[in-house]
Amino acid sequence: MKAIFYIFLLAAAALLATGAHAQASRLDDGIVRAAKQSYVFKHYLKAEDIKIESKEGAVTLTGLVAADYYRALAQGIVTDLPGVKSVDNRLEVIGAAPTANSDAWLRDKVKATLQFHWSVSVATTEVDVKDGIVTLRGSAASQAQKDLTGEYAMDVEGIKGVTNNIAVDGAPKKKVQTTREKIDDVSVSALVRMALLLHHSTNALYTTVATKRGVVTVGGKAKTEAEKGLVTRIAKDVSGVKSVKNEMSVE
Repeated sequence: MKAIFYIFLLAAAALLATGAHAQASRLDDGIVRAAKQSYVFKHYLKAEDIKIESKEGAVTLTGLVAADYYRALAQGIVTDLPGVKSVDNRLEVIGAAPTANSDAWLRDKVKATLQFHWSVSVATTEVDVKDGIVTLRGSAASQAQKDLTGEYAMDVEGIKGVTNNIAVDGAPKKKVQTTREKIDDVSVSALVRMALLLHHSTNALYTTVATKRGVVTVGGKAKTEAEKGLVTRIAKDVSGVKSVKNEMSVE
């Protein structure tokens, strides 16, 4: 009887182990699938060579990306996915990165900043930087869009001035609301974090970001009401954001 009982226990343990392994495998497959199906991976990272592996919720990112902020964006997406316990980011940037605070480095930061805001158009904006001075060319749908592009460029750390030569062509804007409704909450949170990080006026602030059905809740600390208001303004202009609840404390 004892032998039969022990055999039963071993069989039960084996079944439990098999079930746990299958559950972990489904979780890992779900993490990889969710990351690849996210708006950020499909639109911002689609041209990047990124491989995602998950083992019991421990995710490893490997491959090559075109810019350092793509590394941060990929990690931001994966970190927020349900079931993820840790992220080992081994992504490498293709080629030699521009020297910090060089004109090429500043140009890349300006372009990156413009990418995350729906009210400006990086696709129709040319960016040149010489001796820390940004020259903007291209086209804008309105004077407000032109001015805002200049404001965002000026807020990049290291920029000394902006020459805004963008032409206002009066072309109708694309239907923003339709696009914004399709963006998943994990992508929205990642985009808001990147936007706040890239803006000089908000990159040093401690903020937390959570999104539910496009409604972004920002927490953390700000030194002044003006800083808190700026966080709200920047977050509202990020693709996919329907509204912002700013719960930051002012100290």
